[in-house]
Amino acid sequence: MKKAVIGICPVCDNKLKVTQLSCRRCGTTISGEFELDKFDHLNKEQKYFAEIFIKNRGNIKEIEKELGVSYPTVRKFLDEVIEALGYREEAKKDSVNQTDILDKLSKGLITSEKALKLLNGEEV
Repeated sequence: MKKAVIGICPVCDNKLKVTQLSCRRCGTTISGEFELDKFDHLNKEQKYFAEIFIKNRGNIKEIEKELGVSYPTVRKFLDEVIEALGYREEAKKDSVNQTDILDKLSKGLITSEKALKLLNGEEV
């Protein structure tokens, strides 16, 4: 079974750095501080979602079908990946409200007209 590099400390949840690299063939070892790719900081579920998202070319309907989840859930997963990649403010500013609005709409708590107005930034 292939072991993946972990990017988050299991003790304190801080980002990890690679400090040693070695060649299996010749035995050369290189020590230092090496940065991990930002995708290495995604957890297993986030990596899986990113793979499904890319495979389906961002087609939300196909992602919904493959994962067996609703639109608001797909948006929530996407927001989590965006935030984990370091785009926290943009994700929060743009989509937290959208996700909440769509979740309320799917639960029947607001009408589609009210949801459209809220999504367009209109006062209700």
